[in-house]
Amino acid sequence: MAEVPRLMRGRPRRGAAVPAAAPRTEAPRIQRLESNGLTWLHIESVTEAETRALADEFGFHPLDLEDVLSRSRQRAKIDQYDEYLFIVLHFPRYHKTSGRLQAIEVNLFVADGLLITIPEEPLKPVSQLWTACVGSEQRRAELMSKGSGYLLYAIVDGIYDYCFPILDKIGFKLDSLEDAIFEGQREQVVRDLSSVTHEVVNYRKIVKPQRGTLRLLERATKRYATEDLELYFDDIVDKSERIWDGLENYKEVADALEATNTSVITHRLNHLIRNLTVLSAVMLPLTLVTGFYGQNIDSLPLANHGVWSVLWTLALMVAVAAGLLGWFRHKRWI
Repeated sequence: MAEVPRLMRGRPRRGAAVPAAAPRTEAPRIQRLESNGLTWLHIESVTEAETRALADEFGFHPLDLEDVLSRSRQRAKIDQYDEYLFIVLHFPRYHKTSGRLQAIEVNLFVADGLLITIPEEPLKPVSQLWTACVGSEQRRAELMSKGSGYLLYAIVDGIYDYCFPILDKIGFKLDSLEDAIFEGQREQVVRDLSSVTHEVVNYRKIVKPQRGTLRLLERATKRYATEDLELYFDDIVDKSERIWDGLENYKEVADALEATNTSVITHRLNHLIRNLTVLSAVMLPLTLVTGFYGQNIDSLPLANHGVWSVLWTLALMVAVAAGLLGWFRHKRWI
């Protein structure tokens, strides 16, 4: 179901206070870039010092600044105000320590001539775009001369481009697991397949809630762009749908590989049990023969003929075993 933006609320007066917090002990770390009448502020590792500075300079609503500081995961959304937008989006990223896929929240403020990006943790595509704008006047003019709406598109589009290698990595893992299943590495596959399935599930949890939000971006940011951005944001929606379709496909592949691996393991276990059963069935009459001849009863055939007794017993046991194996082969049990 599509995410619906909240009802418009009046913008609080400039200088509205954020929720009570400890006194500011350090200067706010806010990177600023200005070009063609557009200001781009970039904040990594946001603290109360940065949110206070934003409240003092721009008068953003205290609830939005509270969401920025909140450690709990916010839902993907677009909050519309008279003079700005507050946008929350989520994107996947591999955690360097654990190697697992996790969601990174990105908070954005969009206004006329202003864009503020506040990722929960540093995001490589955002940092690269910032560095490119700082180092190249041509790139800066290209991205910042069409309004904050277009710059927003460029940032979100860059992050989604960064999502495809992650998707490709999952696909490569599934291809490797498929080969491993038929190469006899079945026990190892169980653990690796569980890990990949977990990544697919996490990726789906990140992408699914904001599919509707992305469809609202073009309409919400139309007033902050110098040209029609419908085709641009449609491209972002298309990339999101391609990622979703890929995840749906990978989910089906993972389920199929799990079923195949389980079937192969079960077949191997059945084969092992069958062999053990055959062995037990052959050993049972042999045990019976040795049990009889272990009773020291003189009336048994050839019981008092020394070495001939041993040979007779062995011959009888071989004949019984061969007969049972031949019968099992005739019945196609082995």
